[in-house]
Amino acid sequence: MVVVGKKKYQAGEGAQFMTRKAALNKLQLSLNDFRRLCILKGIYPREPRNRKRAQKGDPGIKILYHKKDIQFLLHEPIIWKLRDYKVFNKKVSRARTLREFSDLKRYLRNHPTLKLDHIVKERYPTFIDALRDLDDCLTLCFLFSTFPSLKHIPRDQSLLCRRLTIEFLHAVIAAKALRKVFVSIKGYYYQAEIKGQTITWIVPHHFGFEPQSKNDVDFKLMSIFVEFYIVMLGFVNYRLYHTLNLYYPPKLTTSEHNEKTLVDEEAYVAERISALNVNLVNLDASTENAEDEELEMDQFTTDGDAKKLEEVRIEVEKNRKLKTLFKGLKVFLNREVPREPLVFILRCFGAEVSWDKLLFIGATFDEGDETITHQIVDRPSMTKQYISRYYVQPQWVFDSVNAKELLPVEKYLMGCVLPPHLSPFSDSRHDQTYIPPEERALMDPNFKLNNEADESDEESQNEEEKGEEDKSEDENADEETAQKEDDSDVEMSNREQRTQQERLEKKKKMKVKSGEVTKEDPFQKKREEKQEYRLRERMIKKKHRNLYRSMMKGREERAKEIWLLRKKRRLLDAANKQKQKEERKKKKAKPTE
Repeated sequence: MVVVGKKKYQAGEGAQFMTRKAALNKLQLSLNDFRRLCILKGIYPREPRNRKRAQKGDPGIKILYHKKDIQFLLHEPIIWKLRDYKVFNKKVSRARTLREFSDLKRYLRNHPTLKLDHIVKERYPTFIDALRDLDDCLTLCFLFSTFPSLKHIPRDQSLLCRRLTIEFLHAVIAAKALRKVFVSIKGYYYQAEIKGQTITWIVPHHFGFEPQSKNDVDFKLMSIFVEFYIVMLGFVNYRLYHTLNLYYPPKLTTSEHNEKTLVDEEAYVAERISALNVNLVNLDASTENAEDEELEMDQFTTDGDAKKLEEVRIEVEKNRKLKTLFKGLKVFLNREVPREPLVFILRCFGAEVSWDKLLFIGATFDEGDETITHQIVDRPSMTKQYISRYYVQPQWVFDSVNAKELLPVEKYLMGCVLPPHLSPFSDSRHDQTYIPPEERALMDPNFKLNNEADESDEESQNEEEKGEEDKSEDENADEETAQKEDDSDVEMSNREQRTQQERLEKKKKMKVKSGEVTKEDPFQKKREEKQEYRLRERMIKKKHRNLYRSMMKGREERAKEIWLLRKKRRLLDAANKQKQKEERKKKKAKPTE
């Protein structure tokens, strides 16, 4: 009996992977359609363990897909819709060239439409799964909402992104789910907590769009991602609004409508909703959201460490207070500050917000209202000011949210030099990271900043000068008391001699002798520790040696980066200190002149 074995590359990695060209032949699709299908279905190239076997001995580096992923795509109904698109484009181009306009209108009327609902349900079977993967979706949708009509981006897509993102912001305001904010060069970082899932996204700054000279960014490819994310965000918004007992699409309260009939009611409602300053209509006013009560009941029933439970309890208490951080405040925004992020943050925590009526619709009160508690300003001075309110800079809002308490306004008043804006997303417990002195001062109350140290040094210098003056006065009194002290010293020395003799006699009678303390050489100890460390390094297995070297190299690079940042901070502090000294000298020189 002859046993026939399998041919080469018919088992193992050779049979598990296939190239992109082979996948295109199997699916009978063009490269653009295949790329679009992979993005919508969430299928990406794989990296094999042995590339030579996976490529069946072919040299070079090829794009490889798993065979099961391509077989999964074979049963996708979107493939037939993509083929319908190809047929439709051929028919339209033929009718246009032959000038058959009646057929052209009929073809355009029966345009094939691509529906992605089933793909969203397939990729995210539960609502929690969709919330976990919402970070990239929100970031890309917020980015596209700022775009004008570009070559490969339809105008309807950017408008739909704008509408869906505003609806999501309203849901966050209604749920009071915002937890952290941070302003950077890229934009505004937000972090919300919905259904126990932390969602972080970036909103770009509202600047004028500047087209790029180079074609570095493939907007067509990004538009395919947005096509899927729009459907996904629509599902999430619908579910969020119904869990929050709100109508979807959002509706305004009846008091917001004018008595007159509006020419375009949809545009009016859309503009009022985009102002982010309107309370939306509830489905049923009698029902209340009892999600917080359930959390309170279930948080502490589990058995665990008492310290961990106490930390969780403190965190829950902080978050409960954070939800009503700005409650009772009436804030007016000046024209120069960014309106949308500030309105979103302030309304998330219970404040009433308004602005100039000419700036944007949706203003609820004027600047002259005497009940305003805070006015947010980003200019050095103002001609007309009210005594009944604080004029603060926008950073006060962001820092108060991150500190989870209302910070004192003295450091954030109009025209003041602002304190550094620290990121709440940096993990202070992470090893080998640079922690700024201001952040270290917040974590450790005993830590002093350089400014505070300089002030304490000045005070000590003043005290020394006063001490020198007092010394000359005390010298005369010391001479008088010296004679009295000499007499008392003689008596004390006699007593000490007697006590020492008594101690020596007692020691002789004792049988146990006092032992001698062995002193350790610190240099010898360090040398031994280094030798032990090198021996442990030699014990590392050969297959893990490269990984260990890369880890140590990364540690050295991080240590170097920390050293450079500390040096930069030292130079900056030294320059500021020198500047302050020169200013003090000028102030002292003025009255003498």
